[in-house]
Amino acid sequence: MATVTMAKEAAGPAPVFDIKINGMHCAGCVGRVERALKAVPGVTDASVNLATERAHLTLAETGPAPGAVAEAIRKAGYQPAETTIDLSVTGMTCASCVGRVEKALKAVPGVSDASVNLATERATVHGLGNDLMPQLIAAVAAAGYKAAPVGNGSDAADRERAARETEQASLKRSVIIAAIATLPLLVIEMGSHLFPALHHFLAGTIGEQPVRLFAFALASFVQFGPGLRFLQRGWPALLRGAPDMNSLVMLGTSAAYLYSVVATFAPGLLPAGTAYTYFEAGAVIVTLILTGRWFEARAKGRTSEAIRHLMSLQARSARVLRDGKEQDLAIEAVLPGDIVIVRPGERVPVDGEVVDGASHVDESMITGEPIPVRKDKGAAVTGGTINGTGAFRFKALKVGADTVLAQIVRTVEAAQGAKLPIQALVDKVTMWFVPAVIALALITFAAWMVFGPSPALSHALVNAVAVLIIACPCAMGLATPTSIMVGTGKGAELGILFRQGEALQGLKDAGIVAFDKTGTLTKGKPELTDIVAAAGFGEDEVLRLIASLESRSEHPLAAAIVAEAQRRSLVLAEPLNFSGEPGIGVSGTVEGKRIEIGAVRLMQRLEIDVAAFGPQAERLADAGKTPLYAAIDGRLAAIVAIADPIKETTPAAIATLHKLGLRVAMVTGDNRRTAEAIARKLGIDEVRAEVLPADKAAIVKAMQQGGSGVAFVGDGINDAPALAQADIGIAIGTGTDIAIESADIVLMSGDLNGVPKAIALSQATIANIRQNLAWAFGYNVLLIPVAAGALYPAFGILMSPMFAGLAMALSSVSVLANALRLRRFRAPAAAPIAAQHEPRLAPAE
Repeated sequence: MATVTMAKEAAGPAPVFDIKINGMHCAGCVGRVERALKAVPGVTDASVNLATERAHLTLAETGPAPGAVAEAIRKAGYQPAETTIDLSVTGMTCASCVGRVEKALKAVPGVSDASVNLATERATVHGLGNDLMPQLIAAVAAAGYKAAPVGNGSDAADRERAARETEQASLKRSVIIAAIATLPLLVIEMGSHLFPALHHFLAGTIGEQPVRLFAFALASFVQFGPGLRFLQRGWPALLRGAPDMNSLVMLGTSAAYLYSVVATFAPGLLPAGTAYTYFEAGAVIVTLILTGRWFEARAKGRTSEAIRHLMSLQARSARVLRDGKEQDLAIEAVLPGDIVIVRPGERVPVDGEVVDGASHVDESMITGEPIPVRKDKGAAVTGGTINGTGAFRFKALKVGADTVLAQIVRTVEAAQGAKLPIQALVDKVTMWFVPAVIALALITFAAWMVFGPSPALSHALVNAVAVLIIACPCAMGLATPTSIMVGTGKGAELGILFRQGEALQGLKDAGIVAFDKTGTLTKGKPELTDIVAAAGFGEDEVLRLIASLESRSEHPLAAAIVAEAQRRSLVLAEPLNFSGEPGIGVSGTVEGKRIEIGAVRLMQRLEIDVAAFGPQAERLADAGKTPLYAAIDGRLAAIVAIADPIKETTPAAIATLHKLGLRVAMVTGDNRRTAEAIARKLGIDEVRAEVLPADKAAIVKAMQQGGSGVAFVGDGINDAPALAQADIGIAIGTGTDIAIESADIVLMSGDLNGVPKAIALSQATIANIRQNLAWAFGYNVLLIPVAAGALYPAFGILMSPMFAGLAMALSSVSVLANALRLRRFRAPAAAPIAAQHEPRLAPAE
């Protein structure tokens, strides 16, 4: 890997950075790297040091994109370091803040991309090297916010939770203090306007000026007490030329407060008849906005409950056997290889393999399956699952960040922090939104001063303040990320992991769901059901020879042959010269005999005539079994049939997909007759049979050319290319790691009902996001003109700044409340299984 150090040269403005590059061995390597780097536009000079394995670049003022530098190094035959850094960012209050933090991060030399999430208050930065942290933190600070590295583990989660609780407590305290001071102010000011008798009473008993002084004291307390946070954040942002929501509130409340101060202490400076006070307006606005932020903070906390729930599943300690003694250790102290003791009712602390004992373990937190799973010697156990009434000991294999639970947490966190394509419009709008609002407030003020009725100054002030307060971009910034957080969290509860946040948006557009067969539609544990030996060969002897050869293969069909030989107590021999070709077959030597076994394609390649087994092959294929042919020393020796039982959940899952209006396809290497038999049984619409593993991706690509989005569901190594090619790849969590890494979505159990659940959740989440965006944008489009006084000429209606503050606070809370509705998402009920029908077969590939 490589390390990059970024800095500004002390002697001049030209930025420089150093890239550590591995793989250079001689002066020739140095020359090649230097030439490649100097050819990159924006690089003014490059020098490479072989001893330190570093390249020192001097850049033009508008330096090159990091991707161009990295690509130049790769083309020269070497590999630069690329890293992902997660930051916790505090101080953001609206979508404008998000845009400014992203802009600041992307301006750091070496950063290729940065994404900031308002709901999670996190930034994900992609760049060259791993020494960018100081520059990133400094860039965020220069933008007016605070950043810190995101920690790992339960301690970091506890610290983040504590920070959220502290913030909520602080906001609650500020709301209470502001409300206590605002209530009497509201009674004095508004009560006097609404009830003339109260005004006369106060003026006659206390005096008009003392009442104003008392109002001034209360308003000052609110403005510079609970409301000080708006001044502390909004004024610096305004001075930087990057105003945010705090700036809007600060300008609005300060304008009302300062006007009232002048009216109180120097009324002669104002035009006659305009010396009114608006102390209550500023105080009420501060109180309402703080209340909205308090509710918002509480709701944001609930959106991340899925993560907190997952983290709470981690055991805090483990009972470990060391030096012949049982010891209770903190979970962090457990090491791979330790023998861990689990008693009835306890939570399994880490991942491992049972060495003795037996029990049933509730794995619903991983798979979503409520039925406990039997665990005997050799069975895998997962940290966080709950033991039943038995007891067992297991060998720890994965601990800490390597456990399945830790990986799930990281996956959900990554998906929750993702930005969907639908967010791009929001980002573009919010970058100019706040400055546009300030400009609109100035225009409103000027228009009322010129065209407004008397007292023009008072009307101009009130309406300009209302515009500043009503136009809050908070709801815009929260509309997408809160729905993503709740949706992905709900998916985790259902055993559906969205590895990419973008998969939430892409899955809803899928028109075709294509399935691999073995291990996906079927259990993936085939059984040998038939064996017919050719004339001159004994059935058991043929089975013994081919099972000996297949013992070297990891294919499920091979395992079925070996299992049948073991069931018959046949003694297997050691094969030699074993070779296999995916989708074709295997060959080798057993006891001096040349053995070949595989599909009909293998026999055709060997020029072995299989016509003698034609009737048997047709009968077996029509029964949904996979026929294989065995040859010994170049002679056809037998036909064997292997059947892979269909999963119990498969028919209902396919019926539900049809109910959702989707086409279902099957892509398999099985012969066409077998594939068609299974398709008829399951009601599958389209069959692509006799497909080689390398061709599965091409089949998916051909489906995509029809214009429909394609979701591919698979579990094996040979499914990885198809999973990557599909618009959305869905991996069965019980499958191989490489398939899971190639997928966008992982079903933690083998239950295919997770596919329609994932699609329905995707549809519900995107619908929720659209509702949020419609509310956030519609709210501003409708109410900003009202706040500016657009209804006054026709209806005499003006919006009070206090109402504007209330509406602004409710907008964000409404968006969050709508997102939280996803927590009540219910998966679609399994549809009745359709009657068997002939599939609409695709041409043979």
